[in-house]
Amino acid sequence: MNTTHESGMGDRLAELRLRRKMTQEQLAERAGLSVDVVRKLEQGRRNSARLSTINALASALDTEPSYLVGQPTTFAVHDAEDGLPSVLALREAVSPVAELFGGDIDPEDPPTIEELRKSLRSTESIRKEGRMGEIGLLLPQLIRDARAVVHASTGSDRAAANSVLAVAYQVAATTLTGLGKEDAAFTAMERSLGAIRECDDPGLETMAASTLSWVFTRQGRLADAERVALARAEKIEPGFRSAPRDLALWGILLLRAATAAVRQEKQTTVTDLMRLAKGAAESMGEDRLVYATPFGPTNTGIANVNFLVEMEKADEAIAAARTIPNLASLPPTWRARFQVDRALAYNDLGKDRAAGRALLLAEADAPEWMRYHSTSRRLVEELRGRASRADTEVLGLAARLGLAG
Repeated sequence: MNTTHESGMGDRLAELRLRRKMTQEQLAERAGLSVDVVRKLEQGRRNSARLSTINALASALDTEPSYLVGQPTTFAVHDAEDGLPSVLALREAVSPVAELFGGDIDPEDPPTIEELRKSLRSTESIRKEGRMGEIGLLLPQLIRDARAVVHASTGSDRAAANSVLAVAYQVAATTLTGLGKEDAAFTAMERSLGAIRECDDPGLETMAASTLSWVFTRQGRLADAERVALARAEKIEPGFRSAPRDLALWGILLLRAATAAVRQEKQTTVTDLMRLAKGAAESMGEDRLVYATPFGPTNTGIANVNFLVEMEKADEAIAAARTIPNLASLPPTWRARFQVDRALAYNDLGKDRAAGRALLLAEADAPEWMRYHSTSRRLVEELRGRASRADTEVLGLAARLGLAG
Protein backbone atom coordinates (compact mmCIF):
# COMPACT_ATOMS: atom_id res chain seq x y z
CA MET A 1 0.00 0.00 0.00
CA ASN A 2 1.19 3.47 -0.74
CA THR A 3 -0.10 5.23 2.34
CA THR A 4 1.62 8.51 1.61
CA HIS A 5 -0.44 11.57 0.84
CA GLU A 6 0.13 14.27 -1.70
CA SER A 7 -0.27 16.88 1.00
CA GLY A 8 0.56 16.90 4.70
CA MET A 9 -1.66 17.93 7.58
CA GLY A 10 -0.56 21.54 7.27
CA ASP A 11 -1.55 21.66 3.61
CA ARG A 12 -4.94 20.10 4.33
CA LEU A 13 -5.49 22.49 7.21
CA ALA A 14 -4.65 25.56 5.11
CA GLU A 15 -6.69 24.35 2.13
CA LEU A 16 -9.77 23.75 4.24
CA ARG A 17 -9.35 27.02 6.14
CA LEU A 18 -9.23 28.97 2.89
CA ARG A 19 -12.22 27.07 1.55
CA ARG A 20 -14.10 28.19 4.66
CA LYS A 21 -12.86 31.77 3.97
CA MET A 22 -11.22 32.04 7.38
CA THR A 23 -7.99 33.72 8.40
CA GLN A 24 -5.51 31.96 10.66
CA GLU A 25 -6.62 34.27 13.45
CA GLN A 26 -10.29 33.44 12.93
CA LEU A 27 -9.59 29.70 12.88
CA ALA A 28 -7.51 29.96 16.04
CA GLU A 29 -10.26 31.87 17.82
CA ARG A 30 -12.98 29.46 16.74
CA ALA A 31 -10.87 26.44 17.79
CA GLY A 32 -9.76 28.01 21.05
CA LEU A 33 -6.08 27.78 20.10
CA SER A 34 -3.23 30.20 19.71
CA VAL A 35 -2.50 31.62 16.26
CA ASP A 36 1.05 30.33 16.66
CA VAL A 37 -0.18 26.72 16.79
CA VAL A 38 -2.23 27.16 13.61
CA ARG A 39 0.64 28.89 11.86
CA LYS A 40 3.21 26.24 12.78
CA LEU A 41 0.92 23.43 11.69
CA GLU A 42 0.19 25.03 8.33
CA GLN A 43 3.88 25.73 7.75
CA GLY A 44 4.80 22.15 8.57
CA ARG A 45 6.90 23.11 11.57
CA ARG A 46 4.67 20.88 13.71
CA ASN A 47 3.23 17.53 12.72
CA SER A 48 2.53 15.88 16.07
CA ALA A 49 -0.34 18.06 17.30
CA ARG A 50 -2.32 16.93 20.33
CA LEU A 51 -5.45 14.98 19.51
CA SER A 52 -7.39 17.59 21.47
CA THR A 53 -5.92 20.20 19.13
CA ILE A 54 -6.81 18.16 16.05
CA ASN A 55 -10.35 17.66 17.32
CA ALA A 56 -10.73 21.38 18.01
CA LEU A 57 -9.50 22.28 14.52
CA ALA A 58 -11.71 19.64 12.89
CA SER A 59 -14.75 20.97 14.75
CA ALA A 60 -13.95 24.56 13.80
CA LEU A 61 -13.57 23.55 10.15
CA ASP A 62 -16.59 21.21 10.13
CA THR A 63 -14.63 18.14 9.12
CA GLU A 64 -13.57 14.86 10.66
CA PRO A 65 -10.23 14.49 12.45
CA SER A 66 -9.26 11.64 10.12
CA TYR A 67 -9.30 14.07 7.18
CA LEU A 68 -6.90 16.49 8.85
CA VAL A 69 -4.41 13.82 9.94
CA GLY A 70 -4.44 12.04 6.58
CA GLN A 71 -5.59 8.66 7.86
CA PRO A 72 -4.69 5.79 5.46
CA THR A 73 -7.90 4.88 3.69
CA THR A 74 -7.28 1.40 2.32
CA PHE A 75 -5.52 -1.84 3.18
CA ALA A 76 -1.88 -2.59 2.56
CA VAL A 77 -1.02 -5.03 -0.21
CA HIS A 78 -1.11 -8.44 1.44
CA ASP A 79 1.44 -11.19 0.82
CA ALA A 80 -1.04 -14.05 1.02
CA GLU A 81 -1.86 -15.93 -2.16
CA ASP A 82 -5.58 -16.18 -1.43
CA GLY A 83 -6.55 -12.65 -2.36
CA LEU A 84 -6.25 -9.03 -1.35
CA PRO A 85 -7.98 -7.35 1.58
CA SER A 86 -10.70 -5.04 0.35
CA VAL A 87 -12.52 -2.11 1.92
CA LEU A 88 -15.29 -2.64 -0.64
CA ALA A 89 -15.68 -6.28 0.40
CA LEU A 90 -15.96 -5.23 4.03
CA ARG A 91 -18.55 -2.57 3.15
CA GLU A 92 -20.54 -5.15 1.17
CA ALA A 93 -20.45 -7.57 4.11
CA VAL A 94 -21.67 -4.90 6.53
CA SER A 95 -24.36 -3.55 4.17
CA PRO A 96 -25.38 -6.37 1.78
CA VAL A 97 -27.90 -5.71 -0.97
CA ALA A 98 -29.83 -8.82 0.07
CA GLU A 99 -30.71 -7.16 3.36
CA LEU A 100 -32.41 -4.33 1.47
CA PHE A 101 -34.13 -6.05 -1.43
CA GLY A 102 -34.27 -9.67 -0.38
CA GLY A 103 -32.61 -12.61 -2.00
CA ASP A 104 -30.38 -15.52 -1.07
CA ILE A 105 -28.36 -14.65 2.04
CA ASP A 106 -25.64 -17.16 1.23
CA PRO A 107 -26.02 -20.02 -1.28
CA GLU A 108 -23.43 -22.19 0.51
CA ASP A 109 -24.12 -24.44 3.48
CA PRO A 110 -23.49 -22.42 6.65
CA PRO A 111 -20.76 -23.52 9.09
CA THR A 112 -21.47 -25.02 12.48
CA ILE A 113 -21.60 -22.85 15.60
CA GLU A 114 -18.26 -24.23 16.76
CA GLU A 115 -16.66 -23.49 13.37
CA LEU A 116 -18.06 -19.97 13.58
CA ARG A 117 -16.64 -19.44 17.07
CA LYS A 118 -13.26 -20.77 15.97
CA SER A 119 -13.17 -18.29 13.10
CA LEU A 120 -14.01 -15.47 15.50
CA ARG A 121 -11.23 -16.49 17.91
CA SER A 122 -8.76 -16.52 15.04
CA THR A 123 -9.88 -13.06 13.89
CA GLU A 124 -9.61 -11.64 17.41
CA SER A 125 -6.08 -13.02 17.78
CA ILE A 126 -5.03 -11.40 14.51
CA ARG A 127 -6.70 -8.16 15.56
CA LYS A 128 -4.76 -7.96 18.83
CA GLU A 129 -1.53 -8.19 16.83
CA GLY A 130 -2.62 -5.37 14.51
CA ARG A 131 -2.46 -7.47 11.34
CA MET A 132 -4.92 -5.28 9.45
CA GLY A 133 -4.47 -6.91 6.07
CA GLU A 134 -5.44 -10.34 7.38
CA ILE A 135 -8.45 -8.85 9.14
CA GLY A 136 -9.47 -7.33 5.82
CA LEU A 137 -9.26 -10.77 4.22
CA LEU A 138 -11.04 -12.82 6.88
CA LEU A 139 -13.65 -10.49 8.33
CA PRO A 140 -16.06 -10.18 5.35
CA GLN A 141 -16.44 -13.95 5.16
CA LEU A 142 -16.88 -14.25 8.92
CA ILE A 143 -19.73 -11.73 8.79
CA ARG A 144 -21.36 -13.53 5.87
CA ASP A 145 -21.00 -16.90 7.60
CA ALA A 146 -22.41 -15.63 10.90
CA ARG A 147 -25.35 -14.01 9.13
CA ALA A 148 -26.04 -17.26 7.24
CA VAL A 149 -26.04 -19.27 10.48
CA VAL A 150 -28.43 -16.76 12.08
CA HIS A 151 -30.88 -17.15 9.19
CA ALA A 152 -30.56 -20.95 9.17
CA SER A 153 -30.87 -21.49 12.94
CA THR A 154 -33.41 -21.30 15.72
CA GLY A 155 -33.33 -21.23 19.49
CA SER A 156 -29.99 -21.34 21.29
CA ASP A 157 -28.00 -21.83 18.07
CA ARG A 158 -29.49 -18.68 16.60
CA ALA A 159 -28.68 -16.73 19.78
CA ALA A 160 -25.10 -18.04 19.74
CA ALA A 161 -24.70 -17.10 16.08
CA ASN A 162 -25.98 -13.60 16.82
CA SER A 163 -23.31 -13.27 19.52
CA VAL A 164 -20.60 -14.06 16.97
CA LEU A 165 -22.21 -11.74 14.43
CA ALA A 166 -22.38 -8.90 16.98
CA VAL A 167 -18.67 -9.17 17.74
CA ALA A 168 -17.77 -9.47 14.05
CA TYR A 169 -19.66 -6.26 13.33
CA GLN A 170 -17.78 -4.53 16.16
CA VAL A 171 -14.45 -5.68 14.72
CA ALA A 172 -15.64 -4.30 11.38
CA ALA A 173 -16.46 -1.00 13.07
CA THR A 174 -12.99 -0.65 14.58
CA THR A 175 -11.34 -1.70 11.32
CA LEU A 176 -13.34 0.75 9.22
CA THR A 177 -12.70 3.52 11.74
CA GLY A 178 -8.98 2.79 11.54
CA LEU A 179 -9.25 3.42 7.80
CA GLY A 180 -11.08 6.70 8.24
CA LYS A 181 -14.48 5.22 7.26
CA GLU A 182 -16.33 6.38 10.37
CA ASP A 183 -19.77 6.49 8.74
CA ALA A 184 -19.47 2.87 7.59
CA ALA A 185 -18.25 2.04 11.08
CA PHE A 186 -21.41 3.54 12.56
CA THR A 187 -23.50 1.34 10.24
CA ALA A 188 -21.55 -1.68 11.49
CA MET A 189 -22.33 -0.66 15.07
CA GLU A 190 -26.05 -0.35 14.26
CA ARG A 191 -25.90 -3.90 12.88
CA SER A 192 -24.04 -5.08 15.97
CA LEU A 193 -26.66 -3.64 18.30
CA GLY A 194 -29.38 -5.35 16.26
CA ALA A 195 -27.60 -8.71 16.66
CA ILE A 196 -27.08 -8.09 20.39
CA ARG A 197 -30.83 -7.81 20.91
CA GLU A 198 -31.11 -11.46 19.82
CA CYS A 199 -27.87 -12.89 21.26
CA ASP A 200 -27.03 -14.95 24.35
CA ASP A 201 -24.28 -12.76 25.83
CA PRO A 202 -25.32 -9.72 27.90
CA GLY A 203 -21.72 -8.48 28.11
CA LEU A 204 -21.76 -7.63 24.42
CA GLU A 205 -23.99 -4.62 25.00
CA THR A 206 -21.29 -3.14 27.22
CA MET A 207 -18.60 -3.78 24.62
CA ALA A 208 -20.85 -2.22 21.97
CA ALA A 209 -21.03 0.94 24.08
CA SER A 210 -17.23 0.90 24.38
CA THR A 211 -16.75 0.44 20.64
CA LEU A 212 -19.36 3.06 19.75
CA SER A 213 -17.68 5.50 22.14
CA TRP A 214 -14.39 4.91 20.32
CA VAL A 215 -16.03 5.43 16.90
CA PHE A 216 -17.55 8.70 18.12
CA THR A 217 -14.17 9.77 19.50
CA ARG A 218 -12.56 9.19 16.13
CA GLN A 219 -15.37 11.14 14.46
CA GLY A 220 -14.66 14.08 16.74
CA ARG A 221 -18.04 13.62 18.46
CA LEU A 222 -16.38 13.77 21.86
CA ALA A 223 -19.40 14.71 23.97
CA ASP A 224 -21.35 11.81 22.45
CA ALA A 225 -18.42 9.46 23.05
CA GLU A 226 -18.24 10.42 26.70
CA ARG A 227 -22.02 10.22 27.14
CA VAL A 228 -22.34 6.75 25.61
CA ALA A 229 -19.57 5.28 27.75
CA LEU A 230 -20.75 6.89 30.99
CA ALA A 231 -24.40 5.96 30.47
CA ARG A 232 -23.51 2.29 30.13
CA ALA A 233 -20.97 2.48 32.98
CA GLU A 234 -23.65 3.84 35.32
CA LYS A 235 -26.00 1.05 34.30
CA ILE A 236 -23.53 -1.76 35.09
CA GLU A 237 -21.65 -0.18 38.00
CA PRO A 238 -20.31 -3.08 40.09
CA GLY A 239 -20.26 -3.54 43.84
CA PHE A 240 -17.40 -4.24 46.21
CA ARG A 241 -17.65 -7.99 45.74
CA SER A 242 -18.23 -8.04 41.98
CA ALA A 243 -16.44 -10.56 39.79
CA PRO A 244 -13.22 -9.43 38.03
CA ARG A 245 -14.96 -9.66 34.66
CA ASP A 246 -17.65 -7.21 35.77
CA LEU A 247 -15.01 -4.84 37.11
CA ALA A 248 -13.13 -5.10 33.81
CA LEU A 249 -16.20 -4.29 31.72
CA TRP A 250 -16.91 -1.25 33.90
CA GLY A 251 -13.28 -0.14 33.82
CA ILE A 252 -13.09 -0.37 30.04
CA LEU A 253 -16.02 2.06 29.81
CA LEU A 254 -14.41 4.45 32.28
CA LEU A 255 -11.24 4.59 30.18
CA ARG A 256 -13.28 5.19 27.02
CA ALA A 257 -15.08 8.09 28.70
CA ALA A 258 -11.78 9.48 29.98
CA THR A 259 -10.31 9.34 26.47
CA ALA A 260 -13.14 11.51 25.18
CA ALA A 261 -12.87 13.81 28.20
CA VAL A 262 -9.13 14.42 27.86
CA ARG A 263 -9.60 15.45 24.23
CA GLN A 264 -12.16 17.98 25.44
CA GLU A 265 -9.54 19.20 27.93
CA LYS A 266 -11.78 18.25 30.88
CA GLN A 267 -8.94 17.47 33.25
CA THR A 268 -11.08 17.24 36.39
CA THR A 269 -13.34 14.68 34.72
CA VAL A 270 -10.32 12.68 33.57
CA THR A 271 -8.90 12.68 37.10
CA ASP A 272 -12.21 11.49 38.58
CA LEU A 273 -12.64 8.72 36.00
CA MET A 274 -9.06 7.54 36.41
CA ARG A 275 -9.50 7.35 40.19
CA LEU A 276 -12.47 5.02 39.70
CA ALA A 277 -10.68 2.98 37.03
CA LYS A 278 -7.58 2.56 39.20
CA GLY A 279 -9.77 1.41 42.09
CA ALA A 280 -11.40 -1.23 39.90
CA ALA A 281 -8.01 -2.33 38.54
CA GLU A 282 -6.52 -2.65 42.03
CA SER A 283 -9.49 -4.74 43.14
CA MET A 284 -8.82 -7.09 40.22
CA GLY A 285 -5.12 -7.40 40.96
CA GLU A 286 -4.14 -8.36 37.44
CA ASP A 287 -5.18 -7.59 33.87
CA ARG A 288 -7.87 -9.64 32.17
CA LEU A 289 -8.79 -9.86 28.51
CA VAL A 290 -12.50 -9.31 27.98
CA TYR A 291 -13.59 -9.68 24.34
CA ALA A 292 -9.95 -9.17 23.28
CA THR A 293 -9.74 -5.92 25.29
CA PRO A 294 -7.46 -5.75 28.35
CA PHE A 295 -8.25 -4.08 31.64
CA GLY A 296 -6.41 -4.09 34.94
CA PRO A 297 -3.45 -2.36 36.62
CA THR A 298 -1.25 -2.48 33.53
CA ASN A 299 -3.73 -1.13 31.00
CA THR A 300 -4.94 1.50 33.45
CA GLY A 301 -1.31 2.56 33.88
CA ILE A 302 -0.69 2.98 30.17
CA ALA A 303 -4.00 4.87 29.84
CA ASN A 304 -2.74 7.26 32.51
CA VAL A 305 0.46 7.82 30.49
CA ASN A 306 -1.65 8.58 27.42
CA PHE A 307 -3.74 11.11 29.31
CA LEU A 308 -0.65 12.82 30.75
CA VAL A 309 0.76 13.17 27.24
CA GLU A 310 -2.53 14.64 26.03
CA MET A 311 -2.47 17.12 28.91
CA GLU A 312 1.08 18.18 27.88
CA LYS A 313 2.66 16.81 31.05
CA ALA A 314 5.58 15.12 29.34
CA ASP A 315 7.84 14.82 32.39
CA GLU A 316 5.06 13.21 34.41
CA ALA A 317 4.23 10.88 31.51
CA ILE A 318 7.83 9.64 31.27
CA ALA A 319 7.99 9.13 35.04
CA ALA A 320 4.67 7.27 35.05
CA ALA A 321 5.77 5.10 32.13
CA ARG A 322 8.64 3.75 34.22
CA THR A 323 6.22 2.39 36.82
CA ILE A 324 3.98 0.32 34.52
CA PRO A 325 3.80 -3.27 35.82
CA ASN A 326 3.84 -6.41 33.70
CA LEU A 327 3.77 -4.65 30.32
CA ALA A 328 4.46 -7.90 28.49
CA SER A 329 1.03 -9.21 29.54
CA LEU A 330 -0.79 -6.81 27.19
CA PRO A 331 -1.55 -7.52 23.51
CA PRO A 332 1.04 -6.20 21.02
CA THR A 333 -1.09 -3.28 19.78
CA TRP A 334 -1.59 -1.98 23.32
CA ARG A 335 2.15 -2.19 24.00
CA ALA A 336 2.86 -0.40 20.73
CA ARG A 337 0.46 2.43 21.56
CA PHE A 338 2.19 2.83 24.92
CA GLN A 339 5.55 3.17 23.20
CA VAL A 340 4.12 5.79 20.84
CA ASP A 341 2.95 7.78 23.87
CA ARG A 342 6.46 7.57 25.31
CA ALA A 343 7.80 8.82 21.98
CA LEU A 344 5.38 11.74 22.01
CA ALA A 345 6.47 12.69 25.50
CA TYR A 346 10.15 12.53 24.57
CA ASN A 347 9.42 14.58 21.46
CA ASP A 348 7.81 17.27 23.62
CA LEU A 349 10.97 17.35 25.72
CA GLY A 350 13.17 17.72 22.63
CA LYS A 351 14.72 14.26 23.06
CA ASP A 352 14.60 13.03 19.48
CA ARG A 353 16.86 10.04 19.98
CA ALA A 354 14.78 8.69 22.87
CA ALA A 355 11.61 9.32 20.86
CA GLY A 356 13.05 7.37 17.94
CA ARG A 357 13.98 4.44 20.18
CA ALA A 358 10.46 4.31 21.60
CA LEU A 359 9.00 4.25 18.09
CA LEU A 360 11.27 1.37 17.13
CA LEU A 361 9.98 -0.56 20.15
CA ALA A 362 6.43 0.15 18.96
CA GLU A 363 7.32 -1.14 15.52
CA ALA A 364 8.84 -4.29 17.00
CA ASP A 365 5.56 -5.03 18.77
CA ALA A 366 3.10 -4.21 15.97
CA PRO A 367 4.80 -3.33 12.66
CA GLU A 368 1.70 -3.48 10.47
CA TRP A 369 -0.39 -1.53 12.96
CA MET A 370 2.18 1.28 12.80
CA ARG A 371 1.52 1.76 9.10
CA TYR A 372 -2.12 2.60 9.78
CA HIS A 373 -1.64 4.64 12.97
CA SER A 374 -1.81 8.30 12.03
CA THR A 375 -0.18 9.62 15.23
CA SER A 376 2.83 7.38 14.70
CA ARG A 377 3.15 8.44 11.09
CA ARG A 378 2.96 12.16 11.93
CA LEU A 379 5.57 11.82 14.66
CA VAL A 380 7.94 9.88 12.41
CA GLU A 381 7.54 12.57 9.76
CA GLU A 382 8.42 15.24 12.30
CA LEU A 383 11.48 13.36 13.56
CA ARG A 384 12.62 12.64 10.02
CA GLY A 385 12.40 16.34 9.21
CA ARG A 386 14.96 17.06 11.95
CA ALA A 387 17.10 13.97 11.45
CA SER A 388 20.53 14.01 9.88
CA ARG A 389 21.44 11.67 7.04
CA ALA A 390 23.39 9.62 9.56
CA ASP A 391 20.23 8.86 11.55
CA THR A 392 19.53 5.64 9.69
CA GLU A 393 17.10 4.31 12.32
CA VAL A 394 14.56 7.13 11.92
CA LEU A 395 15.05 7.30 8.16
CA GLY A 396 14.65 3.53 7.89
CA LEU A 397 11.48 3.60 9.98
CA ALA A 398 10.04 6.34 7.78
CA ALA A 399 10.75 4.23 4.71
CA ARG A 400 9.14 1.15 6.23
CA LEU A 401 6.01 3.16 7.03
CA GLY A 402 5.80 4.18 3.38
CA LEU A 403 6.43 7.86 4.06
CA ALA A 404 7.72 9.77 1.05
CA GLY A 405 11.30 10.99 1.35
